[in-house]
Amino acid sequence: MRFLFFVSVISVLFLLVGYTTWRGVQFLAVFGNYQYIFAALAGILFLTLLLNFLVGELLPLSLAQLLSFLGYSYFIFIVYLFFAFLLVDIVLLVNKMIYFIPHVSLFKAVAFGVVIAGVFIAMGIGNYHFNHPKIVQLKIEANKPKQQKSIKIVAVSDLHLGFSNGKKYAQKYVELINEQEPDLVLIAGDMVDRTVKSLLQQSIQEDLKMIQSKDGVYAVLGNHEYFGEGIEQVQQFFEISSIHLLKDENIPIQEDFYIIGRDDRINHNRASLADLMEPLDRTKPVILLDHQPYNLEETINCQIDLQLSGHTHNGQFFPINWFVKKMYENSYGYLKKNNTHIYVTSGLGIWGPQYRIGTQSELVVIEFGY
Repeated sequence: MRFLFFVSVISVLFLLVGYTTWRGVQFLAVFGNYQYIFAALAGILFLTLLLNFLVGELLPLSLAQLLSFLGYSYFIFIVYLFFAFLLVDIVLLVNKMIYFIPHVSLFKAVAFGVVIAGVFIAMGIGNYHFNHPKIVQLKIEANKPKQQKSIKIVAVSDLHLGFSNGKKYAQKYVELINEQEPDLVLIAGDMVDRTVKSLLQQSIQEDLKMIQSKDGVYAVLGNHEYFGEGIEQVQQFFEISSIHLLKDENIPIQEDFYIIGRDDRINHNRASLADLMEPLDRTKPVILLDHQPYNLEETINCQIDLQLSGHTHNGQFFPINWFVKKMYENSYGYLKKNNTHIYVTSGLGIWGPQYRIGTQSELVVIEFGY
């Protein structure tokens, strides 16, 4: 399955690079040697993308981070370039049937300049949206016998710490979390990306230890934690980072309410939610951490008070966010069904390209009353 996925990704990349390079060279023909410079740059950047995918984990950290940024940036660039060039080609095809462009060569040159400028502007905006997370404020009341209490929760997901999001981002995220002065911090999966090795090389565990909260920091695994060198190493990293990993476990908080942390659904042997609920006092509120927001009916049937999920990134960049909305009942944001509150965050970090086009990174602050 992984091999087929890899072959599919490489095939799509060759299609994107081949088409955008071919059309870019043709559009630049009027400018002479610039077409060769464009082709050479395309080849070099495509090579950085391949090296990042294939051997990134084997390279020195600084080189791996450089290749990651250049390669993923080039990926975003060619995706948007592909659709823009395709639109230009449609216009040129229509022009052959209904002649309305008198100077085709000039049109191609101008179109190339407009397209390149447009893509760079979109990428600039997208990088800003990634680097400037918004703070989402929620006030949620559990529908359980009132204790006349409340707790301030900071919920984050999808930090994807590793090559792309390194120590600088870990420190930034910790500072942002601490600025909210939370009572409780919850991490809804995909904190680790690809390999623990890069985190240890950067001593990111020392940064994560600086998260300040009265009632602790709790996390669950996401699918990306399973993509690395082994789940045991990931669990050890959580431990040395002073983060309590909940893997199909429940834990009481001040004897007032419970947190259930589900293992990611990539583990087909994970416990059922009903089994995890079995020993709990049903008169007390329950908060569920489940990385992927599938099968929300199970959550509702188990009378969970609040589910926190991530995974979707809200599509990360346009137009993927359109497709993601079709894949999930709630792909992003707040949803209430019966007495169950569900929030799916777009994530504080990001996977791969450091661009959010049509979406934005976020941190969620919840005033949870019970």
